[in-house]
Amino acid sequence: MSEAITAEATQDIYFNPWDENFRANPYPHYRPLLAGPPRIIDMGFKFVLAARYADVRAILMDHATFSSVQPKGMGFDEQANVFGEAPTMLGSDPPTQTRLRRLVSRDFTPRRIRELEPRIREIAKNLLDAAERKGQFDVMADLANPLPVMVISDLLGVPPEEYQQFKNWSDKIIEADNTLPGMPIPDEIKSAFTELKTYFVEEIARRRKNPGTDLVSALVAAHDEAEALSSDELLQFVVLLLLAGNETTTNLIGNGMLAFGRNPASMAALRAKPDLMRGAIEEMLRYDGPVQSTFRTATRDTVVGGTPINSGMGAFVIIAAANRDPAQFKDPEKFDITRTPNDHVAFGEGIHFCIGAPLARMEGALAIGAALERFPHLRLKSPDAPVTYKGSYFLRGLSRLEMALK
Repeated sequence: MSEAITAEATQDIYFNPWDENFRANPYPHYRPLLAGPPRIIDMGFKFVLAARYADVRAILMDHATFSSVQPKGMGFDEQANVFGEAPTMLGSDPPTQTRLRRLVSRDFTPRRIRELEPRIREIAKNLLDAAERKGQFDVMADLANPLPVMVISDLLGVPPEEYQQFKNWSDKIIEADNTLPGMPIPDEIKSAFTELKTYFVEEIARRRKNPGTDLVSALVAAHDEAEALSSDELLQFVVLLLLAGNETTTNLIGNGMLAFGRNPASMAALRAKPDLMRGAIEEMLRYDGPVQSTFRTATRDTVVGGTPINSGMGAFVIIAAANRDPAQFKDPEKFDITRTPNDHVAFGEGIHFCIGAPLARMEGALAIGAALERFPHLRLKSPDAPVTYKGSYFLRGLSRLEMALK
């Protein structure tokens, strides 16, 4: 059966995360995938494409059958090697994943997130003040890029003067996703990762001598006192928190503002009734979320949605397609901030559900709410102009988004 699906897939679907045009608008390519069982495609290696909501959720909930450990020999070894051998929360299974997640969970409790609200409001105000003084507003450069990296850097105890350098490193490392399987990663991306790790090696040494109340100090203590983290795990942990803690929220704000710009009636409705913001954030996450897909590897022969999957086969778990599945969402192509229910999977499911989801929701709501309040005539500067995306399919985010203030 798998051979038949492979042959059929080549005729009516197109899936190429390394094609700039595909990345610019993958949603039309998801529709054929939503019309039938998971497809198997041959990209030098055979991969399954899981797109339907039920299939995506089934895979994400079954970590025993679908491993998060980065496989070797599938063409992605170069990308994996950049990050080193130490496991991370995202790229491990229990019991390692359970141990790592437990260490950081105390810094992402509802109480800790609420304590961050005044600081997030202050950052958003200062950034919007600067945009207002300029008389120009690039949502990405002026708000979506700096705010999340400032917040996660505060959590990590990073000095304010380092924010821009962190963002530069982060953006460059994310570009590794756009390296074709089997091809070498460009030297500038490797250099960015080396520089970032070197910075944190020095910071970890500094916190060991003079611990503070920040997250890095807490992780250093966990390493030193309980040996809960190896030295390599500690370094990988801090790097992952910086990358994951800013890039996805940046994309939530940017993609959300683009959706509002293209749906001015929704923007007006939210201005008139600010308590719609909670539902608006959920719809932004569903409609054009910051993460398009994640990856899993089958640990045994299994069947998902009627498609046989062999042990060792990789799976693209296309979260953004599931969030537009007509079997789960009425009028899925419509941006509707009053949509209810809205059980999207933008933050994943199961043991890997995004630990930073409450923080991302708060940052998105505060940043977008502040922008709409500050600029009552906000609109897309050029509604028909094409938008450009950064070089990652998996983390979908804009390079620029210019909006007019008057």
